[in-house]
Amino acid sequence: MAGFHKETYAPDSLPTLGKAGSIKNWKLDQGQGSTGTSPPCPECGSAKVWKDGIRETAFGPVQRYLCRNCAYRFSDPNSKQPQRFFNGSGMSEHVETIHTKRLKSKTAILTYCRVSDELAGRASTGQLRLVKSLATVEPPKTGPAGATAPDQATIKGKLLQFALWMQKQGYAEQTIKAWTVWLRGFVKLGANLWDPETVKEIMGRQQKWSSSYKMLLMYAYESFLKMEKITWTRPKYAQAESFPFIPTEQELDQLISAASKVIGTFLQGLKDTGADPGELAKLKWTDVNNETRTVNITPVKGHTPRILKVSEQFIDRLGQLPKKSERIFPLYMSNRFFDQRKRIAHKMSNLRLLKISFRTFRHWKGTMEYHRTKDILYVKKILGHKSIQNTLKYIDLEANIFEATDDQFIVKVATNIEEACKLIEVGFDYVTGEYDDGGKIFRKRK
Repeated sequence: MAGFHKETYAPDSLPTLGKAGSIKNWKLDQGQGSTGTSPPCPECGSAKVWKDGIRETAFGPVQRYLCRNCAYRFSDPNSKQPQRFFNGSGMSEHVETIHTKRLKSKTAILTYCRVSDELAGRASTGQLRLVKSLATVEPPKTGPAGATAPDQATIKGKLLQFALWMQKQGYAEQTIKAWTVWLRGFVKLGANLWDPETVKEIMGRQQKWSSSYKMLLMYAYESFLKMEKITWTRPKYAQAESFPFIPTEQELDQLISAASKVIGTFLQGLKDTGADPGELAKLKWTDVNNETRTVNITPVKGHTPRILKVSEQFIDRLGQLPKKSERIFPLYMSNRFFDQRKRIAHKMSNLRLLKISFRTFRHWKGTMEYHRTKDILYVKKILGHKSIQNTLKYIDLEANIFEATDDQFIVKVATNIEEACKLIEVGFDYVTGEYDDGGKIFRKRK
């Protein structure tokens, strides 16, 4: 869940809050209270009022408002209703009774997320794209079990609240993005998020989803239930144990060379470092040292920080990229990578390329480093694992890919420092020395 889901958002565009909570051209409209065109809050008198959807009544549509100061929700007092329904304050009793209520918590209001252009500049792009994506939710009127589902405004607001709740709980930005998208998918499939049985029914119908994927979906939905203080019995989904797909180096190089400039550079970085895709996506220009050909990896998922060596090819590719922001790569590249991978696999007539993901490069790196060194602690350090248990799988991977008879080496002898340096530069490892002739033995696997 490192944040590489199939999405199509512009990585550098920053929406701003705006009028009435509507989203137009990446701008979320601000309440009109400051302009005097919206009614003041009947509860506290505040002019900071936010439009909160339209209610269809027997007398026509009625605009609803939300006070950003006291969280009081009310209907438009100026709506044209039959006179017999009006009380002394000019508010329709019918509309007031059905459509006016106070929110349970002020956390449902985005006032506390963005209130000025200054705060807009500090907000992360991923959170702001989330506002746009959640605004497009179209919930069904009834769930599969026959339970009445909440209206569109309620779903949209609740998913936004869920995103803010996860942010307060310290979830990573990529996790917040992925989980809210998954919950939106449940809604589109007909689930009522407040009725766990409808979610279970949706999960049971999806035969093409793997147990591992369903388990991840359950983690996301369980967090939503935790926020809503709803208890449920989780279905039993177990993650299947299997070895990851390990391609050949030639297949990885085919993808790198045929991909676009940005995607190709990103793939080259994954191959050189074996970093988690989320770690490399966070790489900044200041994290790269061109002289020493090293990159400073900021860890994710409990990994350890590390400085890793990269190839000259990666450094050269970086030099061809434009420096539009402090980050080198856009946050979300999966959608473009999947399209390019499909095109390249068709061009190369190699369907194995379709099995290569961003994380495949990390598995390849761990397997090859163990094959080269037979040092599992070194592999653990390179990959940034805190527990050796996460690294031990590369022993079995290496054993399954390479035959036992494959331990054949090219042996060279260096008689001086210059010769030793040249051997190390082309991948030879020092074995032992000195001998009578002053030479030192180096070797490299064939």
